[in-house]
Amino acid sequence: MIVILESVWMYCPARFTQSESAPMHALVADHPLGMLVTQQGGMPDADHLPFELVVEEGVLRAHVARGNPVWRRAGQRVLVVFRGPSGYATPDRIEKAGNGGRVVPTWTYNVVHVHGTLRAIDDRDWLRALVERQTDHQEAALPDPWSVDDAPTDYTARLLAAIVGIEIVIDRIEGKWKSEPPPRVATAQLA
Repeated sequence: MIVILESVWMYCPARFTQSESAPMHALVADHPLGMLVTQQGGMPDADHLPFELVVEEGVLRAHVARGNPVWRRAGQRVLVVFRGPSGYATPDRIEKAGNGGRVVPTWTYNVVHVHGTLRAIDDRDWLRALVERQTDHQEAALPDPWSVDDAPTDYTARLLAAIVGIEIVIDRIEGKWKSEPPPRVATAQLA
């Protein structure tokens, strides 16, 4: 089970707190490239990876090159950051004139922070199933979708041997939805 926090740990004024799980799950599904933050030698380290959220199991899944040392950090408490739409929001000029210029620009964005414990999974069948699901998901909307089965079997076997699965067992998830401009602000860009 994934714990949704009503009082978040990241700085988040109450009006921006996202406490509904469905929008947070949707953001992760729609923007699966997450920034995995781990510790290496007492310093934060970040890897950018496409994740799969498995809500029913309360986990995030991804894979990395065997040469990437992040999978050797199994057991660490980690943070994965997902960012949705964002953009600069400029003050509305009409409102500015009407209230003596007391308006300011801002930045709009939606983010989800996922906290949990990192696991490494070195199982070829598990990895193949993950790669197939991720590929099928990304290719689904294309007119002629590519499939893992389209690649030669020996080539796929070599590539699967060169990767390691990672799984984050989710402890908590928090969201910040600063996507609605404050009153009297017009959005210049939200992409």
